[in-house]
Amino acid sequence: MTQFDDRERAFEAKYARDEEMQFRITARRNRLLGEWAARQMGLSDAESESYAKDVVRSDFEEAGEHDVIRKVLGDLTAAGVDCDEDKVMEALRNKEIEARRQIIESSNS
Repeated sequence: MTQFDDRERAFEAKYARDEEMQFRITARRNRLLGEWAARQMGLSDAESESYAKDVVRSDFEEAGEHDVIRKVLGDLTAAGVDCDEDKVMEALRNKEIEARRQIIESSNS
């Protein structure tokens, strides 16, 4: 029974690490997307920092990434930036790859 318990604890620990890693990647992705959108809107450095934090917070409104896409697209449109949902989704995917790379590199250091 001890071997089974040890194995179960190991799986639970791995699951917890994987979930934490995914949370960190998603939060970093959203921050990077916010910084990208802020550049598109021509915001100052201080405004960009604040906006990126707002984008991260917007992800807690509902499950999935639709809340983030809706916020960024709405803000870009309101700022007069020529943009559509496909462009925001492409940026989101690119930022996810970048975020995953950054998180993995930082955890390997």
